[in-house]
Amino acid sequence: QLVESGGGLGQAGGSLRLSCATSGGTSFDDYAYGWFRQAPWKEREGVASINLRDGSTHYADSVKGRFTISSENAKKTVYLQMNSLKTEDTAVYFCAATWNVMPGINESRYAYWGKGTQVTVSS
Repeated sequence: QLVESGGGLGQAGGSLRLSCATSGGTSFDDYAYGWFRQAPWKEREGVASINLRDGSTHYADSVKGRFTISSENAKKTVYLQMNSLKTEDTAVYFCAATWNVMPGINESRYAYWGKGTQVTVSS
């Protein structure tokens, strides 16, 4: 089970941190995790991923240098630190998990999904 939190209203230029609490399944670090987002009237897109088996991360070009994905094994939680927010970051953000060896931010490779958390960035 994946449960997102930390969404809400942010200001352009500001920061928000999203959390994805995990439970069930096998060991937390047997998976890769990704953050995805879907803006109104747009398709869902990959934002960032982290593979806990080798520590590799991937980012969409639109968030490189602004967003950071990380994890905390003791809490079985994955985070998305979002800095320098832009109004175009407004979307519902989803956390996902996969056994796939090299999923990157390709959503078709993720089998488990949270319900999402709304992020709204105002100017």
